[in-house]
Amino acid sequence: MNPLFEPIIDGIVTHGYGIVDDFLSLGEVKALANRLHERHIAGQFRAAGIGNQQILVENAIRGDEILWIDEATATPDETAFLQLIGEFVQYANQTCYLGLREFEFHYARYPAGTFYKRHLDQFRSDSRRKLSVICYLNIDWKETDGGQLALYLPDSDSNSERQLTIAPTAGRLVCFESGRLEHEVLPATRERLSITGWLKTG
Repeated sequence: MNPLFEPIIDGIVTHGYGIVDDFLSLGEVKALANRLHERHIAGQFRAAGIGNQQILVENAIRGDEILWIDEATATPDETAFLQLIGEFVQYANQTCYLGLREFEFHYARYPAGTFYKRHLDQFRSDSRRKLSVICYLNIDWKETDGGQLALYLPDSDSNSERQLTIAPTAGRLVCFESGRLEHEVLPATRERLSITGWLKTG
């Protein structure tokens, strides 16, 4: 069992989110970032949409470009990442009985200055997304680069919320409850890269 799985699950059970650094090694980050750039140069990315079908492109809400990772055409680096996620799904099911049956992931590229306004990942018409997972591919990211993930954490005692900001540093993984935590991507001053996806029930 990967020793990083347990703190992720502990965080989700306790707070609704888990964060671990070095989920991917620097070598793995560089390899996946290279694959992302190769696919982007090849014109495989498209502007991300909003809503369940992601048909409507609305730059005032989100400005990222995405490419879904297809297991059938995945490179060895991408396959290794998906296998690692598969192992995490198995661990999550064994420890928390979440009933996760599938997952989907895409590359996300935010050009400098773009963002994704506050939103919830779980659709009203489709509740299968249970956990959102983001793994960052940004080498030598600095605080002044911006681009933080902002999680809005409800406080049931005070009937309020607080904002937690998380820097998108290389190899860091963030996992949170898709149907509970609203979040947004703040603007960055440089290109911002990640692999983002969802762990889903059937």
